[in-house]
Amino acid sequence: MSSSDLVAVNGMRLAFTTDSYVVRPLRFPGGDIGELAVNGTVNDLAVSGAVPLALSAGFVIEEGFPLDELRGLTASMARAALDAGVSVAAGDTKVVERGAADGLYVTTAGIGLLDLRAVLGFEHVRPGDRVLVSGGIAEHGIAVMCARGRLELELDVVSDTAPLNGLTAALCALGPELRWMRDPTRGGLATTLNELAAGARATVVLDEETIPVRDDVRAACEILGIDPLYVANEGKLVAVVAPDAAEAALTALRSHPLGAGAVDIGEIREDDEPLVLVDTPYGGSRIVDMLVGDPLPRIC
Repeated sequence: MSSSDLVAVNGMRLAFTTDSYVVRPLRFPGGDIGELAVNGTVNDLAVSGAVPLALSAGFVIEEGFPLDELRGLTASMARAALDAGVSVAAGDTKVVERGAADGLYVTTAGIGLLDLRAVLGFEHVRPGDRVLVSGGIAEHGIAVMCARGRLELELDVVSDTAPLNGLTAALCALGPELRWMRDPTRGGLATTLNELAAGARATVVLDEETIPVRDDVRAACEILGIDPLYVANEGKLVAVVAPDAAEAALTALRSHPLGAGAVDIGEIREDDEPLVLVDTPYGGSRIVDMLVGDPLPRIC
């Protein structure tokens, strides 16, 4: 899971991020490694409260990789950058011997201008704040796993890979009522919220019945023995907002096509022991720990 750091240049506050993409297969339902690399970097900037401006891209290419496939993936990257409103300003290629790069690896870096309407951080999270998610979780990880052809599952699940800067711009309009944002990629929603609990020194309490998971995605997770809370997403965000701003935040998210399924899934509570709890429909609760390892390797 990547994140961005803030830097100051000539009085401007910028966000800067970098990440590497090693997804297998390179093409999967709903996307490919080129689109994923652009969207992932755009999203890291966006959830830090920045307006993404430009990216760089580095390609590590295995000897013998088909040129037509490379052209197709770079064209996909160009389309994704156009859709996100950013430019790919610089690039590089390196070729390694056959068998050394799993076909193709992509490394991107991105820079964005901080939106000064909202100041985000763990330190701004308060007890009573609401936890929102922009839509159904676990779709990317399940789409990639099914694309490997090892599961005989008849599912119409596609990756949710998408640029989130439109959603984050709408939330930043809330100003200080927006406390924190993140995109729950590797490790899924559970890992992201454990990082929130640790950073804010608070307990995150979720209502299991409100967490959005498609029925076919949930079924696939049950077959695989995986909790959807730990499965990667590439086009969803989780946000913490002040309680009196929750409805306005949901309205802002739902006004955008990528946030049509946004829901309020829980709250922040003060506690001596930072952790993530899920209240079940049966009246009990369970602790959701940080993910150890990764049940779905090479997914992003």
